[in-house]
Amino acid sequence: MRIALYQPDIAGNVGTILRMSACFHVPCDIIEPCGFAFSERALKRAGMDYVAGASVKRHPDWDAFETNVGESRLVLMTTKGSTSLTRFRFQPDDIILMGSESAGVPTMVHERANARVHIPMHPEFRSLNVAVSAGIALAEALRQTRQFPGEDA
Repeated sequence: MRIALYQPDIAGNVGTILRMSACFHVPCDIIEPCGFAFSERALKRAGMDYVAGASVKRHPDWDAFETNVGESRLVLMTTKGSTSLTRFRFQPDDIILMGSESAGVPTMVHERANARVHIPMHPEFRSLNVAVSAGIALAEALRQTRQFPGEDA
């Protein structure tokens, strides 16, 4: 299981997701460019000392990231997803892909995804924060695949 962030805009969200990645021992791919100056200092401020324990791989663009996907499925979390998170079945080597806070992902990335999944929520609201969404999706994926750290398989 991995998390991938497509051109994230907000350092605080990236820091939060990296903290979560460290706590759950799940690697995180960051697909650049970012909407902020990507620095260890900015991320440490947001993710505290947990960022040092995260496995992070930076990719200069989508093409560079895509060459590293291998056989893993890309599971795009999107408000435009046709499959509900509650009905989706994760596989152990899935990559949970999160779009940027301001623009999501472009059409070509949307089309490249093997699955487009949404988190069911009250219809009066548009979306959740990307870090919150990543946490919900990752927790469900780890639960389904029995990959939570410290639990017996």
